[in-house]
This record gives sequence, structure tokens and C-alpha cells, in this order.
Amino acid sequence: MTLAVRPAVPADAALILGFIRDLAEYERLAHEAVASEADIAAALFGEHPRAFCDIAEADGVPVGIALWFYNFSTFTGRHGIWLEDLFVQPAARGKGAGKALLAGLARRCVDEGLTRLEWSVLDWNAPSIAFYDSLGAATMDEWTTRRLSGEALARLAG
Repeated sequence: MTLAVRPAVPADAALILGFIRDLAEYERLAHEAVASEADIAAALFGEHPRAFCDIAEADGVPVGIALWFYNFSTFTGRHGIWLEDLFVQPAARGKGAGKALLAGLARRCVDEGLTRLEWSVLDWNAPSIAFYDSLGAATMDEWTTRRLSGEALARLAG
């Protein structure tokens, strides 16, 4: 099997959305996956994209994605990468696609002088946690993610 990682192109919008929906289903969050193909195309390939995507292919067939964007650390005074979604199709897991996607992002961090590659993982997702541990990823136990959305976001916006 030949494994390759490439940057997504506009023609991949439907493919990316399919992977996002597969991830949402896996995470038991399908009801929250409301993005459309047009939303994905605009976010990733519009005039000023703020999010990016890499696609893993096994023998030329797409098997996974890493969807990411740049963040910033005030403590280091430098940018990093936030990995929003990492998904590999179940049949392709354990064959190196996830590691190749993460390695590509790690190379980008090193090449661009970025200080961090960060992401979240659901606390029940033991296979992913074990995989991330095997790569040396540190658990940030002291941090709790907070979110404003929907009515609470609108109310605060006033």
C-alpha cells in the first residue's frame, strides 16, 4: 500500500464534508454536523481561507483528513496549529494514515517555526487516546474547554 498526504483542493469539498459527517457519527454528534458543502468550500477555499485540510490517500484513494487552522500563543508569542478534525475511515485505521496526517502537521510546525500542535479528544475515545499517547502527545488535564454557542452566544453578544 502506498500512503500519501496532500493538501485539499476545491474539488474535495464534498469528500471533506463526507469525512466530517463520518467523524460526527463516530463521535455520536451527528445531530451537530450541520455544515453544508458550500460552507466547507467557502471556509477552506474562499478568498481568505482561515481553515485548511490535508487528505490521506492509500493507493490514490482518500481514506482520511486532517482539518486544521492556525492559533496563537501569547505565552510564546508565536503561532501554532489547532487540529479541529482528524478522521481515518475504519477500514484504513492502523495502517499509518493518521500518523502520516499528524506527521505532516508536525513538519509544518517545525518548518514554519510554530510552537504547538494541539487538539481535543473525547474522554471516552480510548483507541484515539492510546494512539496519541504512543506519539508522545501530552494530556492537558488542568485545562477545561468552555464554549458559548446558540442562545448563550447571542445573549452575550447583546
